[in-house]
Amino acid sequence: YLHRASLLLPALEAALANFSAGAAGGVVQPVRTVLPVPRHGGYLGVMPAYSAADDALTTKLVTFYEHLKDSSVPSHQATVLLFDPSNGTLKAVLDGSVITAKRTAAVSAIATKLLMPAFAEVLCILGAGVQAYSHYDIFTELFTFKEVRIWNRTKEKAVKFAGSVGGPVRVCSSAQEAVTGADVIVTVTMATTPILFGDWVKPGAHINAVGASRPDWRELDDELMKNSVLFVDSRDAALTESGDVILSGAEIFAELGEVLKGTKPALPEKTTVFKSLGMAVEDTVAAKFVYDAWSAGN
Repeated sequence: YLHRASLLLPALEAALANFSAGAAGGVVQPVRTVLPVPRHGGYLGVMPAYSAADDALTTKLVTFYEHLKDSSVPSHQATVLLFDPSNGTLKAVLDGSVITAKRTAAVSAIATKLLMPAFAEVLCILGAGVQAYSHYDIFTELFTFKEVRIWNRTKEKAVKFAGSVGGPVRVCSSAQEAVTGADVIVTVTMATTPILFGDWVKPGAHINAVGASRPDWRELDDELMKNSVLFVDSRDAALTESGDVILSGAEIFAELGEVLKGTKPALPEKTTVFKSLGMAVEDTVAAKFVYDAWSAGN
């Protein structure tokens, strides 16, 4: 049902705008609760949300583990529970890992559509995990890049990525090589210290920063954070969860929903960073989309 994440774009754009509209938008969503699992170096996140526009009620349970010894196990695993909002009945249990991968990439694509430079030719992806694949799929569907580059800390994974996606991808031996001259950069790593530095980045480039979802984790350095126009999905979440935002002291210019509503400008001529943490309402609209498609088929 989510073979093409682009099918989610209208619902996600509406949800982002509704979220940024405050109470009038009808999105009820706390900042996620994150429970550490100190013995094993992992975390359990709980992400409930209700969207009045969709009349949809869900909660996502997501585990994420920083450095797994068994690399066959994904770093992030998730389940979404969909409820009947009229009476609280559990209607469906959905694989949240696919939903998370697809909706995250779709939101990055929305940000990129609004913020990327006018003549974007080079896409760079740092990281080669699940999110690298979902971002590659929707970005190459929606945009026309002349070149796609990838870098990963473990080069074998980058080579495997390049060999398994639909189009040509250049494997780079360093993050700097991958980033230099790129118009759109996607960081989807499990890095805890910066892997992307401001002095590498082409002026006017757009960066989707997707990893580093803890207050003490980083992907981007201070120079890049402070010399870019910073967009976020949620101000509250960014100021609570994002090490890149908190530790750099960078000022948030706007939420993506404010740009979609037209209350803040996009500024594609500037160097822009979209710090994506992922919101529960994104899972809500994606889960409802999948459930409705499944119901129609049955």
